[in-house]
Amino acid sequence: MTKPKHHLFICSSVRASGEPQGICHKKQSMALLSYLQNEVRDRMLEGVEVAMTGCLNLCIRGPVMIDYPSGLWYQGINEGAIDAILDALEEGRVAEEYLIKE
Repeated sequence: MTKPKHHLFICSSVRASGEPQGICHKKQSMALLSYLQNEVRDRMLEGVEVAMTGCLNLCIRGPVMIDYPSGLWYQGINEGAIDAILDALEEGRVAEEYLIKE
């Protein structure tokens, strides 16, 4: 197995009990996961993997996405944000407008 250059994680709001209780799932994070997976495939981005996480405890900023191993956290994720973030990845830059800087 080759380590991905970018492993993109979208928050699912799932807590330890297994129940979603935050904001991200209410803002369609599961549909966004599917959109992200399709975009990565359609763009034929090599070295990019996609996964869902449990709650990231940043509900006020949700949906939230993390790019690992870069450590970049993105907020307010929607289809437009995903497009901008993937465009930035392809161009070797950061989508500053969605970045959590704190």
